[in-house]
Parts: sequence; C-alpha cells; structure tokens
Amino acid sequence: MKLTIERAALLRSLNHVQSVVERRNTIPILSNVQLQVADGRLGLTATDMDLAIVETVNAAIETDGSTTAPAHTLYDIVRKLPDGAQVELDAGGDSGQVLLRAGRSRFTLQSLPTSDFPQMTSGDLPHRFKLKAADLRALIDRTRFAISTEETRYYLNGIYLHMVAESEDGGGEVLRAVATDGHRLARVELPLPDGAAGIPGVIVPRKTVNELRKLIDETEEDVEVGLSDAKIRFAFDDVELTSKLIDGTFPDYDRVIPTGNDKSLDVDCQHFAAAVDRVATISTEKSRAVKLSVENGIVTLSASSPDSGTATEEIEVEYQQDAIEIGFNARYLLDITQQIEGETARFSMADAASPTVIRDGDDKSALYVLMPMRV
Repeated sequence: MKLTIERAALLRSLNHVQSVVERRNTIPILSNVQLQVADGRLGLTATDMDLAIVETVNAAIETDGSTTAPAHTLYDIVRKLPDGAQVELDAGGDSGQVLLRAGRSRFTLQSLPTSDFPQMTSGDLPHRFKLKAADLRALIDRTRFAISTEETRYYLNGIYLHMVAESEDGGGEVLRAVATDGHRLARVELPLPDGAAGIPGVIVPRKTVNELRKLIDETEEDVEVGLSDAKIRFAFDDVELTSKLIDGTFPDYDRVIPTGNDKSLDVDCQHFAAAVDRVATISTEKSRAVKLSVENGIVTLSASSPDSGTATEEIEVEYQQDAIEIGFNARYLLDITQQIEGETARFSMADAASPTVIRDGDDKSALYVLMPMRV
C-alpha cells in the first residue's frame, strides 16, 4: 500500500475515527486504525467492538493494499505536521511497519496484521429512513444531557428512540427521543420520517450518541438511518457509523410525567437562566441547590452555603396561583433552560415535593421533567 494525501484531509478523517478508539485496550489491535486502499480512495476504520466508524477520503494512490497503525499516535503525528504538507504513507513488504513521510519528517510505526482487525458488520437492517442533519442535531442536543451515567442502570445509558402513533397534540405519528437519569427527563419528538413506520423501540448508547453528534456538526446532508433490533447505522457524506444497541428495556417514562400540575409559572428564559447561574455561584458544589419562592408575579431565587454565604435575586414572572417554594439542582435547571429556544419557559408545578414539567413556550415538541430538591 502506497499513497500520498494532503495533511488537512487526512487529519480531518483521523480526527473522526480516532475518537472511537479507547485509550486503554486489553486487545492490542483495537488501539489501531485500519487503512485500506481500494478504488482510488483511502478508507479508515476504527472500532471498540460495540461501535465502528468507516470513513473514505480521496488520495493519490500508487498501490492498493491495507495495513493498520496506532490510531492516537498517527493522529498526533499528522496533527503536528505543518499546514499544507503532503503526507506519504507506505506499508510495502512484510516488515510489519508503516512508513510516514512529510517534507523532511520521517516516522516508522509498528503495524499489526489486518487479518486480526475485527470486522463489525451491521447485518440486515430492515428499517431505513432519512433525517435532516439539523433535526438529528436538535434531537440529540435536547435529550443527551439527561442520559444516565450510572452503569448499574445500563438501560438508561442512552437515548430511547421509538415511534409513537399519535403526538400529544393529536398531530399524527412521531419519532420520539427520550432520556432520563431518574432526576430529570427529556422528551423530544418530530414528525415520523418516511420509512420509519413500525420501527422497534431502541436504546442508542451514550458513546454512539456523542460520536454521532460530533460527526454531524460538519454536515448539512440528510443522514440515512438503518435499524434492526440489535444494531443501528448512520451514513452521510463519506462516513458510516455502526453501533450495537443497548440490550435492555427502557422504563415506562409516561408514568413519571405528571398531568395534573396546576400551578403555571412563565419566565423569560434568558433572564431566568442568567439569574440561576449567578445565584448558584454561592451554593455548595455537591448539591448546587437553588430555591424558587414564587408569589405575586415575583420569583425570588436563593442559595446558601455554610462556607460561602447566601445569595438572592428577584425577577418578574407571570404567575397567578398560590405562593409556592420549591428547590432544584441548579445544574439540571440550566441544562434544560439551555435547550429552550423560545423567549419563554413554562413551569407547571404541583407542590414542593412533586416533579415539575418544563416546556418551551414557542415549541410544543419538547418536554422536560425535573425532580425537586429539599432546600
């Protein structure tokens, strides 16, 4: 295998694939990226056995072939080369090495046999549909902050993607994404894409969600989604991301979404979030508790810490019901308000101990539930 490629093109592709590779591996080949030259293009593949990424890029090919090289080392070398450099890769012969040349720089990297590199096939993906990149970005951004990091509840370590026959406002079939960690819940939906009818409910792992989000940041192309009960594949531009799904049952989230909350509080989302952020500066890092005292069109935000002191701030709101005091984790509150794009956020509350529903005043497609704290 021998080729020459522009540094910027190689760096971009290596940046995408190397982030899938775990820093610590008990299986040496999983630390490597596979480099494969065929049909006039260079293909780069990386996998951790649960997630695999393949990206192809144009290069000046001299001879076809394939090899593997340490993913993070190769990425760091190319990253440190000067802009505009032409990178030559040569893995000829049986030396078990990859030679990299660029200008006066020369590196020799140890290779491992491509026959050892695991091939993660997606198998049959009977459900196929397309999503706009912007829609997929919004779906991820508005839910992933609520994904649980608690490994014992592994079925919460991802986004639950499923079809619902009728949206809450009676608008027909929707594709819904839900994430929860037991303290907060995010539920977002969009009109069901063509071809998505009858899809199984699947849990897309957190690492897959994060890698996908980085990749689609750079594209405006439609993303092709292929889906089975066990795997999911996202394809766009010259990238293909294939992942195993979490084998578990997502809980019945509808049961934790209250329907009888009768106290409605409307706030200017930007001003409210800024005030929460300021007041939370004083609260202890562990609890990050902020209390909301709502009465007569005013919400008083307060926080206290035995070490730092106290903080209060008042903001005007729309509120007509009985006075209420309720506490929240400030970080969780800010995570939700950051996803609200409209000017107004609506809080629907029952009492200080019951979950609160938060909605975007201008967008009915997203709903958030937040458990209160004792303060």
